[in-house]
Amino acid sequence: MKIGFIGLGVMGAHMARHLVTAGHEVTVYNRTSAKAEAWVGANRGKAAATPRALAEGQDIVMSCVGNDADLAEVTTGKEGAFHGMAPGTLFVDHTTASAEIARDLHGKARALDIGFIDAPVSGGEAGARDGKLTVMCGGEEKDYARGEPAIAAFARACRLMGPSGAGQLTKMANQICIAGLVQALSEGIHFSQSAGLDVEAMLDVVSQGAAGSWQMQNRGKTMNSGEFDFGFAVQLMRKDLGICLSEAKRNGASLPVTALVDQFYSDVEKAGGARWDTSSLITRLKTA
Repeated sequence: MKIGFIGLGVMGAHMARHLVTAGHEVTVYNRTSAKAEAWVGANRGKAAATPRALAEGQDIVMSCVGNDADLAEVTTGKEGAFHGMAPGTLFVDHTTASAEIARDLHGKARALDIGFIDAPVSGGEAGARDGKLTVMCGGEEKDYARGEPAIAAFARACRLMGPSGAGQLTKMANQICIAGLVQALSEGIHFSQSAGLDVEAMLDVVSQGAAGSWQMQNRGKTMNSGEFDFGFAVQLMRKDLGICLSEAKRNGASLPVTALVDQFYSDVEKAGGARWDTSSLITRLKTA
């Protein structure tokens, strides 16, 4: 297929590369044009000057940008992709954004006879690099059926969760779960260090039991050794948790642990860790 990809950050650059590997004809756009040109040099494909120009002639346009405002700009802004897309084409958004903007863009896309799927991802930079992301989708079944074969280029799991916004809501649940897991893992490692245990041995045995998790297997030992450079930054997690807490106010959900962990991440930011990996939550315990 002819696919346009907007946003070549930590995740997007890898995702677009997998589309090329899968045989799709890919055009990219990035706010920093030098990054787009560098990507083209390394991966083939073409670069466009604006999202609108990128969207012209594409079967599918995908995006993976920073936040709601960025997403609105690249879709419905003056040079947004919606202005260049033909009726019958599809927009797939991989940004972690609010369910509100997903529903809004779905409505605006439908008015133009454009399909729209909100499809946030989980798996971090490693998942994007290895083509093993989990993709949570919201939208109409016919649009999902058109988009899933392209998404498969970088996904190990992809599922339609419900109508527009359901993908973003599922990603919120994902981030809520991660927040609690990382805090618990931080406390378990901190406790073991304070108790004089062999922390790596503890992690090896505990990970085989009921407390085992992806976070423990992939971040436990690096947390113990003070390594916090794995791509998904604290400042991005705080953005995501802010979305979760705002949605909880709307739907009445009680998220006491999530709210507390968000405050803990704020402490990490204030200590200079805004760009550290989210597993750096453990650093707060050493100074608490």
